[in-house]
Amino acid sequence: MEGMRLALLLCLAGQVLPRPINEPHILDDSIFSTDRTVFEIIQAANKEIHGFMKESDIAINLNRNARKCNACKWPKNANGIVTVPYTIDPQYSASEVNMINEALKEFEAMTCVQFVNRISEADYLSIQPGTGCWSYIGRILGKQTVSLASPSCMVYGVIQHEAMHNIGFFHEHTRMDRDDYIDILWQNMDQDNWDNFEINDGSTFNLPYDYTSVMHYHQFAFSKLPTLRTIVPKNLSNVSIGQRLGMSNLDVMKINANYGCSKLSLPDVFSEI
Repeated sequence: MEGMRLALLLCLAGQVLPRPINEPHILDDSIFSTDRTVFEIIQAANKEIHGFMKESDIAINLNRNARKCNACKWPKNANGIVTVPYTIDPQYSASEVNMINEALKEFEAMTCVQFVNRISEADYLSIQPGTGCWSYIGRILGKQTVSLASPSCMVYGVIQHEAMHNIGFFHEHTRMDRDDYIDILWQNMDQDNWDNFEINDGSTFNLPYDYTSVMHYHQFAFSKLPTLRTIVPKNLSNVSIGQRLGMSNLDVMKINANYGCSKLSLPDVFSEI
């Protein structure tokens, strides 16, 4: 039984969720290279931001340990639903508003986390077309800014990446067991970028490492030169790192594990094992 469960987990590891082929993941694909990952897009959008960002897109909350998020979950109601209220700035176009809503709606379909339009809630996300793509980790109380610049951050995977930060997740490459799965080539980056690779001591939820998580850096992140890799998978020469489509199967499993969701995040066959 456990062997079958593990086999299914490994089979699902790194698979990106299937989405409608006509879904507008990028509003104007001409402004992006077609093979750029979420983090490459974020890095490009945030290149002029300095001083208050961690790992390129995490805003620092001075009242919280930057590497832990033990008390930043959004609350769950009596029905087992985690609601995250949000507002969208009116400066966005109708098509941009639709993309943001669609990207956030996907969480509700597969997890117990629901991003809902704010009515009068005191704690909520304020999605704004600011400078770059960035957000805080988890719930920080009160009005909480999420920057999704237009058009540079109007990518389905980028929106979901920042949303996962908002519900408490750090980047995949900083998980506590990452050294079992990837090598960080420190010599290929400037020393002032080393802190972007600090390990987060949060839970792995006993799930496999996810090379294609929407939260994973690309292999040349913070490199001195475009041809020098900074992240290399161990013993897996053909594995791809990062993507831009949106949450992977394992991303969904992590959300459900973190919030104790009762929704299945695995195939129905699991219920028969």
